[in-house]
Amino acid sequence: MSSRTPDDGLSRPERKNFEKATTGNGKIPNHKNDGPLQRDDSSDGNTVGEVKDHYGGGNKLGMIRTTLIFFTNQVGIGILSLPSVLHTIGLIPGIISIIAFGVLATYTAYILIQFWRKYPQIRDVVDVGRIMGGLPLEIIVGVAHVLNLALICASANVTLSIGLNTMTDHALCTVAFVGIPMVMCWLLCMPRSLSFAGWFGIPATISIFVSVLIVIVALGVNGPSTSTSGYFSEPAGQLVAMTLGPNPNATMNQKFESVLNVAFAYAGNQAFITVIAEMRDPSRDYPRAIIWLNVIAIPMYVVVACVVYHLAGQYVVSPALGSAPGVPSKVAYGILFGTMLGSGLVFGHTAIKYMYNVFMDRILRSHHRLMDNSLTSWSAWLGIGTLFWVVSFVLANAIPAFNSILAISSALFVTWFTFGMAAAQWIFINWGQQTKTWKKMLLSAFNWFLVLASAFLTVFGLYTSISDLDRRVRDPDDSLDVFTCADNSLF
Repeated sequence: MSSRTPDDGLSRPERKNFEKATTGNGKIPNHKNDGPLQRDDSSDGNTVGEVKDHYGGGNKLGMIRTTLIFFTNQVGIGILSLPSVLHTIGLIPGIISIIAFGVLATYTAYILIQFWRKYPQIRDVVDVGRIMGGLPLEIIVGVAHVLNLALICASANVTLSIGLNTMTDHALCTVAFVGIPMVMCWLLCMPRSLSFAGWFGIPATISIFVSVLIVIVALGVNGPSTSTSGYFSEPAGQLVAMTLGPNPNATMNQKFESVLNVAFAYAGNQAFITVIAEMRDPSRDYPRAIIWLNVIAIPMYVVVACVVYHLAGQYVVSPALGSAPGVPSKVAYGILFGTMLGSGLVFGHTAIKYMYNVFMDRILRSHHRLMDNSLTSWSAWLGIGTLFWVVSFVLANAIPAFNSILAISSALFVTWFTFGMAAAQWIFINWGQQTKTWKKMLLSAFNWFLVLASAFLTVFGLYTSISDLDRRVRDPDDSLDVFTCADNSLF
């Protein structure tokens, strides 16, 4: 006998999840005065449900466009630091780190859909914070959510400023070269539906493949420039060499910063819940999109990092496109524009949409007008979007070092949003069942380990990344400075 109900076409499990997302009269609940929400312990976390467009998201994304958004989200900025990571911590530890973080990111990304199956009303990672810890945790996660996305967008602008200085031989002040891509990203974020980013993901994904391939071919044909000193001031004019183990010339701070840069390469998890909220059938399509993402991304990270490091050796630079100086590098930076703008689009849109939802829900109390084409809703979207990108512009000029901005973002936020918070979600939805079976006990121990490891990476990683940045700013021989017009190109 079919479990379908004739009146709404939903199966009983689907209807149950639908009703959890609404009140008894079918209206969206007002969360203004909510405390910690209660877990639904009647579900095993595997219920399949699809909540239609309660929050103005559109529910337009299928598996293919979701996968493209994830690629745009993740396979971009992070990959450009990986060749220098291998030179810092060594070829073998570097490969192990890339694979290990990739496997962990895949596991923690899957936890997100388990959490959504129990709470299908969530729109973003901040909703998760509210469910797990009420208003106090919601505020903490909300502030961290926006700041981290602003740092990621700032890192994209720093990368593009390096590219513009490289391509034009420093034709303009670097502050202006940070501002130009900021304005372009601001314009791309103006459409209110994330569905737009799904189509933009196609050229963005192609551009990162092509730009990296150009650098590899150029290095294979001509090799790196050996006329200047190497990454850790190795003598100029030496044969290209690799280190299998940790580089003796690197400080402990630099090695730890490199580990954080590997973690940053898997920073996309933070935006995944926002994408889930706009999918047609998350329970079916999201796990497949995650598998496709990491089955391609992890080998790509390893191959690109190893090949570029093998060809450039101690003369590798970060971002990696500068490892092949001259015309090929300029061409690669030009092609990379699509990927960097795509990263700014997805991460920027995620932050703006969260702040817009909060403003409409909590300040104007106009939830029903989220997707209206009214003067009020569009003014709110444009104003919030403008404010976000101004903050990103300031951060890009205040932390102008590519590796440092990645490490600070990773230490403060990425390790929590990608690993620690996801592990905490698993503990939350399995509370009271963690010792039920030996499998649950092992998973429980593993997730508690992830929470503690994330705390360690945050404290020690923040110390090392800030102290290294401070050392560079104080060094009179280093051109790094805040809000500077100085050339930040790598050759």
